[in-house]
Amino acid sequence: MTSPTNASKKRLLFVLLVTILTLFGLTIRLGYIQIVKGEELKKGALEQWTKSIYINAKRGTIFDRNGKKLAISVSSHTVWASPADIKSPTDTAKKVAEVLNLDESEVYEKITKDVNVIKIKQWISMEEVKELRSLNLSGIEIVDDNKRFYPYGEFASHILGFTDIDNNGLYGIERTFDKYLSGTQGMWVKTEDARGVEMPYGGEKIYDPEDGLNVVLTIDETIQHFAEKYAKKKLMETKAEHVAIIVMDPHTGDILAMANMPQYDPNSPREPLDEKTKNEWESLPQEELQKRWYDMWRNFSINDSYEPGSTFKVIVAAAALEENVVQVDSPFYCNGFVRDIPGAVLRCARWYNPHGHQTFEEGLENSCNVVFVNVGRRLGKEKLYEYIKAFGFGEKTGIELTGEQAGIIPVSTDIIKEVNLATMSYGHGIAVTPIQLITAVSAIANGGKLMTPRLVSQLVDNEGNVVKTFEPEVKRQVISESTSKTLLKLMEGVVSEGTGSNAYVPGYRVAGKTGTAQKIVDGRYAPGKYIGSFVAIAPADDPKIAVLVIVDEPEGIYYGGSVAAPIAGELIEETLSYLEVKREFTEEEKEEFEYTEVVPDVRNLSIGEAGRILTELGFRYTTESYNIEENSIVIEQFTLPGTEVTKGSIIDLYLDTDFTQAP
Repeated sequence: MTSPTNASKKRLLFVLLVTILTLFGLTIRLGYIQIVKGEELKKGALEQWTKSIYINAKRGTIFDRNGKKLAISVSSHTVWASPADIKSPTDTAKKVAEVLNLDESEVYEKITKDVNVIKIKQWISMEEVKELRSLNLSGIEIVDDNKRFYPYGEFASHILGFTDIDNNGLYGIERTFDKYLSGTQGMWVKTEDARGVEMPYGGEKIYDPEDGLNVVLTIDETIQHFAEKYAKKKLMETKAEHVAIIVMDPHTGDILAMANMPQYDPNSPREPLDEKTKNEWESLPQEELQKRWYDMWRNFSINDSYEPGSTFKVIVAAAALEENVVQVDSPFYCNGFVRDIPGAVLRCARWYNPHGHQTFEEGLENSCNVVFVNVGRRLGKEKLYEYIKAFGFGEKTGIELTGEQAGIIPVSTDIIKEVNLATMSYGHGIAVTPIQLITAVSAIANGGKLMTPRLVSQLVDNEGNVVKTFEPEVKRQVISESTSKTLLKLMEGVVSEGTGSNAYVPGYRVAGKTGTAQKIVDGRYAPGKYIGSFVAIAPADDPKIAVLVIVDEPEGIYYGGSVAAPIAGELIEETLSYLEVKREFTEEEKEEFEYTEVVPDVRNLSIGEAGRILTELGFRYTTESYNIEENSIVIEQFTLPGTEVTKGSIIDLYLDTDFTQAP
């Protein structure tokens, strides 16, 4: 045997080295793939094998304080596609488009995308579900879903708000409590190989969604109904820009009702309710259309500031009584004008027929500007400013809604001149929000405690367990209880003897204050545009409710005592009757007003028979139904049967045709 040559040895050595280096390189590469890139590649493989479809959690229900459902989630279905599993995209796109009333080209574009799964259409009807399932199309899945629904339509829309198509809260309570209402999404997971065959160890798993928590509001559906009824009535009568009504429990800060007109339907939040406006909007460019939407959704009660006018005099009166700069019988004189302010002449509303000599009590009843200019001077700008801040003006109240404004007050006493002090004393030169004013007036009603307004009382789960409670919150003591009682008596005189007489309710002692202010537009007083308002507390001797009515830009008569006080009185009467607050008639009232023993029970009777019974007993009745038929049945009534009310009182009847059914 011949010995290998040096050349052969070199070649063998070279091959050996190359082989070792190659093996070493492959080992390094394999280690890199398994150790460094392993998780990433594993994830990629799983993504190829796995098809995941999200299952939306059932959004929590929104209840009123008595358990009535104001916002619910109803069962629906969503169509998904797995493009890799679709055998004939053209045929599938055509069939799906026909069933779901979609554009065939758009469906085709979706089902041919390079993705694992894609949503085709959300919230389809049961008829569409049945028809689509009968076609048995490969790669097309129908998943259980849920849709937000508001069973009372536009009812309380500015409180509830609405959600987007994915059930995310966009406005109102739906937005501010979205993290509690939304719950946690579930997932439907399937693992398949390249042929679409289910993997033996992966299989199919469903991770159930976790339902959202339910929100319990402080709103009383019945009182909200009363408030909306009167707000709508006044909007139609006066052709006003806005009408707002707030009803608050002064002892807790609970909002019992908050009505803003005009409204919108949260089931279709981008469509106005009246056909005329709907037709006008059809030709608007998108940018202008969005502006109109935001205006429609705007909650006047918390998002807008306005000059309160004479309703602010109760705040000035509270400060003056607390600081002991006036007494109930302190004398004043009104000659119609205030002429001793350099560079300004201010006048009383009755400058043409001055009030003359009057006490402080009479000055409040007459809403005399001259009296309150002098009261403001006695207080001084530092003290008045201190009480303005103490009553919560110039800061947000903390109500659980988005977009709340803080109002406008001077940044400090340094910029308050003599004329500013004078005009602020009768509610001009500052701007407040309706929610600020009703909260401040509630402090007068409850013994001097400024409350944080409350819209939500509890969060509960589906078993009824209370998960979280939001307790009433006292911010601070603003005035003493004795001042509170004195001022309530003075405000009662405004209704019984003064400018608020249109809010008088037989059997209930109503304390109130009227207000009228010229409207500011673009920083200037707008000629011919006014805001009429009225604030009330009832019963004055044992306050149960505080009420604020605001009529923005009414046509014709605009004084608060004429446009706002009357509906405040009607609302107070219905609300106190509903709350079963017993009437206490004076001897004079007993002689003037006959009253029935009880309201009859007309539930389960036809509308015709119920109306006949009520009319014969001297009652009036009304229903908001648009679908009254001869055989319509009364399913509920307010005032409730057995309640003692005055003859001629209005009984609200709810018919079986009043309620929209969920889709």
